[in-house]
Amino acid sequence: MRLIILIALLALLPYTLTKKAENGKKPDWAKKDIRDFTDADMERLLDQWEEDEEPLEADELPEHLRPQPKIDLSNLDSKNPENILKASKKGRTLMTFVSVDGDPTREEAETITKLWQTSLWNNHIQAERYMVDDDRAIFLFKDGSQAWDAKDFLVQQERCKGVTIENKEYPGAWSRSNSKSNDKEEL
Repeated sequence: MRLIILIALLALLPYTLTKKAENGKKPDWAKKDIRDFTDADMERLLDQWEEDEEPLEADELPEHLRPQPKIDLSNLDSKNPENILKASKKGRTLMTFVSVDGDPTREEAETITKLWQTSLWNNHIQAERYMVDDDRAIFLFKDGSQAWDAKDFLVQQERCKGVTIENKEYPGAWSRSNSKSNDKEEL
């Protein structure tokens, strides 16, 4: 008999411990119909919902709220600005624009960039690819430091016209525009 009473008390315990405002003590915004809530009311409701929650770990936070990674400048070559950029983009999302040379059709450019993406994935460089024009694609890197390794690979490809990272253009080694500029330098 005592065991049944103990189980009944333990079953009712959560109901007695929860906080619930009495009908007369609710704030005005909480008395409204949910369809009439404003953005401010929804924000207050979210704050109340998250009131007793633990803060998120640093790796679970959205990217813009994560702490910046610490950069050890003593290990970096200060004469090479790309190494400093690479270190500063570690763990950050970075977009890279890649152009295909030779006036390709959209399908041809998509096939070529898909092949490049697969080659990057095979080299453990994670990149998402989005076509933005008939001869231009965006490669999105979740770890921005990988973009420079990908750039080194991409500019060596025969059909790569150029790669743009952080508003800096890197011409492809086989691109027509690069060979024309080399001819001008020789003259």
